[in-house]
Amino acid sequence: MKIDILTLFPQMFEPLRQSIIGRAVDNGLLSLNITDIRQYSADKHCKCDDYPFGGGAGMVMMPQPIYDAVAAIDPDHSSRRIYMSPKGKRLTDALAKELAFSDKNLLILCGHYEGVDQRVLDLCFDSEISIGDYVLTGGELAAMVTVDALSRFLPGVLGSDTSNIDESITSGRLEYPQYTRPAEFMGLKVPDVLLSGHHANVKKWRNEESEKLTQRLRPDLMRCEK
Repeated sequence: MKIDILTLFPQMFEPLRQSIIGRAVDNGLLSLNITDIRQYSADKHCKCDDYPFGGGAGMVMMPQPIYDAVAAIDPDHSSRRIYMSPKGKRLTDALAKELAFSDKNLLILCGHYEGVDQRVLDLCFDSEISIGDYVLTGGELAAMVTVDALSRFLPGVLGSDTSNIDESITSGRLEYPQYTRPAEFMGLKVPDVLLSGHHANVKKWRNEESEKLTQRLRPDLMRCEK
């Protein structure tokens, strides 16, 4: 999958070059292209924002640099164009999976300041996505969350293609507690069943712990399933 990201602050995306996403890029499983919107500004000072009509605090991103950037990167509208916005559809595991298995590449716009001129959104973008009911200083972190969430569903990105099956939320339950060596740490021991080698009992314990945690911490997940 190819993902283009339009931003005023390309240096913010360096974390995506690390860890699992970085390996996916290095292995050719994911193409990630970060574009500085300022490169497409018609202003000699590369200005990309201006005061809002009607007054108000802050600045608004101008339509021209965004429009020209989109036209240069996706001239035939072959990508699904998404604006990261608190007004958008809530990002869920299901939506992340939908994006990952779409037959289209993605183009993601990161807003900043007080937002983006509505005209360029109307002209160029297909949808808006929000990662939650709170406001960030810009869309960059939201874009990174979206890319990370959908990348997990791309074949070969995770160490095992079954790694996301039992994850919290994906399974409809919170994930059971995990343990590794040593078998005892600071007086706390790993549950005996996990050391027993009895796979059926281990599976039963994990299912029970998952349900107990979900009932205690996220009972809303249980209600949604009914």
